[in-house]
Amino acid sequence: MAIAVYAGSFDPITNGHMAVLRGALQLAEKVVMAIGTHESKKPLFTFTERKKLIEQALQNLPGQEAGRVEVLAFDALLVTKAQEINAQILIRGLRNSTDFDYEMQMAGMNRKLVPNLQTIFVPAEDENRFISGSLVRQIASMGGDVTPFVPLNVAPALTKKFALA
Repeated sequence: MAIAVYAGSFDPITNGHMAVLRGALQLAEKVVMAIGTHESKKPLFTFTERKKLIEQALQNLPGQEAGRVEVLAFDALLVTKAQEINAQILIRGLRNSTDFDYEMQMAGMNRKLVPNLQTIFVPAEDENRFISGSLVRQIASMGGDVTPFVPLNVAPALTKKFALA
């Protein structure tokens, strides 16, 4: 059974992330969405909030696909976490050539660290190429409508978060 790890900050999860996840589910029997937690970074949403938003968004997947996804945190090297859960595949989304250059460098480093761990790139769909968590946060912080860019459950969470700020 192939296990894939799709890592990110998912702060918040976007439609682009969901599209990459759907692609990953075509490649592996199980996909672990690994939420990176770094003490040096201050995310908008806590790990618990991000996990809840992802799990709610998973309910929009067709059939039994949500049951093939696990959400967890990691604060070590991604390849270390992948080895701990016996993953064979790392999933990375690509929006543009900037992503490609960075991700190729990371894939090379990861391959050097763990030679049997394969990185697979999932290209963004045209309608998602421009979406990023930072742009979504910026739009939401200024009161803009982010509903075209995020799963249905995320926009109200962003509105609430910025209303409290």
